[in-house]
Amino acid sequence: MTQTSDIPQRRPLARIGHFVAARRKLVLDYFSAISGAGGRLVFSLAYFVALANTLSIAEFGMFATASAAGVMLSRILAFGFISALYRTATIRPNLIGTFTAGFLLLAIASLPLLAAASYVVYLIFFAGTVPLSVFAAVVFAEALLWRPVEVALIVNNGLGKFGRAAVLAIMATALRAVAAVLFMFAAQRSVGVWALYYIAANAVSLLIAFVFFYPRQRLRMRSELYLRRLADSVYVAGAEVLFYLQMEFDKLLVLSIGGPHLAGIYAIIMRLVDLTAIPIRTFSMMLVQRMMRAPELLSRFAVKSGIEGGVFLVSTLALLALGIVLHFFPNALGKNVAEAAPLVALAVCVPGLRNLVEYQAELLFARGQTAVRALNLGLLAGLKAMLLTYVLTAIPDTSDLVLSLNVVFLLLYLASMLLTYSAMRRPAKAI
Repeated sequence: MTQTSDIPQRRPLARIGHFVAARRKLVLDYFSAISGAGGRLVFSLAYFVALANTLSIAEFGMFATASAAGVMLSRILAFGFISALYRTATIRPNLIGTFTAGFLLLAIASLPLLAAASYVVYLIFFAGTVPLSVFAAVVFAEALLWRPVEVALIVNNGLGKFGRAAVLAIMATALRAVAAVLFMFAAQRSVGVWALYYIAANAVSLLIAFVFFYPRQRLRMRSELYLRRLADSVYVAGAEVLFYLQMEFDKLLVLSIGGPHLAGIYAIIMRLVDLTAIPIRTFSMMLVQRMMRAPELLSRFAVKSGIEGGVFLVSTLALLALGIVLHFFPNALGKNVAEAAPLVALAVCVPGLRNLVEYQAELLFARGQTAVRALNLGLLAGLKAMLLTYVLTAIPDTSDLVLSLNVVFLLLYLASMLLTYSAMRRPAKAI
């Protein structure tokens, strides 16, 4: 016979069991997605170590900065119609074939604008430091080869096929790592030769993505659907360009003001910072999907502050752990990385603050507030440009420069928080 005294002890266990059972699919989806992030983290680190220690520091700075510009410019492809494709995969998956046809059509139409914007960026930031052929090759790889791979990843995540997306992400990152290792044994190891290896790795990834991972649906053209969503897509494209401009503008400024060698050291530090964002982006992606279906998910202050605190804590601990390893074993990631190793721990707050700015931008996308998001990112890009220009021209010592980045990113975070949560007081827009 059950004793009355046993009931209070079992109730908490029953509640926990019910909580876990009700969220079993969410937990499994998260672990499927995070497995992809974990695999990407491992291969991204291998890719970074191989490449950073094969190219000279100056040439690594050239490539990393050109790659950052290519990622930014790739958001022009299809005028941002990838956002409509993602929303369709998340909410109306039966229309994926129709919106894929629209993406292909708009991608072709956007090529002249992409080429013109790329040349303008080259003239402003890269002329005289990076050969035009290298810059063009890297932008081609990022915008026309890697960005469509991201489309396949985005569509699979939108469909809830996180396991397939994880496998594709791991394979694509592994191919880059293999290319970097093969490049180590090349007869010529210049940034121009690496650009060809980079194109080959991304081209193979693109082939695998669309042959084996993209949903099989007939392509159907429905121009009325595309026109209805084109304005929102253009807002998203503009916001994405501005987002990556404010995320990567530091690399462009360091190259143009400090030169290729300082750009290489800075790129090494920021690449290690970027690695901390890989698992955070997985969490943000899943949260965005939930907010598309339930825009008031973050209406409570406790939930918002708890998530932001978690993002900052995880990011900061990750960089601290890396900084401690490099302090005791500066050659752990190779001889070139060893030159930047003493500086890594000085940027202790940068990953958390940078990841929070990225996370807040995704919240407005999830709520359909794309025009406000674009405006906010434009303001943040301008603020970052002013702060970094001042820091780069006023602080000659590299250690002090890296330490000052904590203050720069704190100010950017505070501005982002004010802009984002002020906008979230308004009603979410229907998707």
